[in-house]
Amino acid sequence: MTISAFYQIFGQVVLVAGILLLILLSVTLILGRILIEKDRLVFPKLLLFTMDVFYGLFKKFSESVGVNAKIVDNIGVEVRNKVNEKHFKKIDPKDTILVLPHCLRHLECEAKLETSGLVCKNCKRCVIGVLKDKGEKMGFRVFIIPGSTFLKKIVEQNKFKAVIGVACFQDLNLAMMNLSNFPCQGVPLLRDGCVNTKVDTRAVLEKMGVKLKEAKKLTPDNSCNPEPNRRIL
Repeated sequence: MTISAFYQIFGQVVLVAGILLLILLSVTLILGRILIEKDRLVFPKLLLFTMDVFYGLFKKFSESVGVNAKIVDNIGVEVRNKVNEKHFKKIDPKDTILVLPHCLRHLECEAKLETSGLVCKNCKRCVIGVLKDKGEKMGFRVFIIPGSTFLKKIVEQNKFKAVIGVACFQDLNLAMMNLSNFPCQGVPLLRDGCVNTKVDTRAVLEKMGVKLKEAKKLTPDNSCNPEPNRRIL
């Protein structure tokens, strides 16, 4: 075989592989939209494989077809929640950790930062106090952290069997990806950023196993983050 013939065959293989990859990404995006819009889980292993292996490429592909790249993380969180749900519900709260982001705290929060994260003073000025108080009463170990570095320390220094996490779409998806050995449940922020963020408190409580009626009572009537709830698609 001549060198020119080799390069010709190689080019054809690369072209075919590229076309197949585009088809795979397109199918993943379609299946992801079906999950988010119709709450139907189709081919979960294909979805997770494509998003995990081609994470960065999938984000660029989404943008190239005019779709918000955040949908990649949105799909990732939704798929993992569905896949892990049955296993997660079998695990006792005492063997589960609840990880909250520090950005949910009130602007005048006086909590001090220690090696395990923020130490909440239960001032009741933000949703963290509500979630922490209820979580600890149920047996959850609650951590309020400012970043992924603290999450690594928590994983290394604590024994647990399951995780409930709250974070922005990207951080939440990547964290759940890294904790794939555990049945994780994630609740994405309704509004992200470094400060003044917002979460659906009722959704977190329901992940914790709190019944709907009680979750409604525990959900604060007022919030320092008064914007209406929005879901990113």
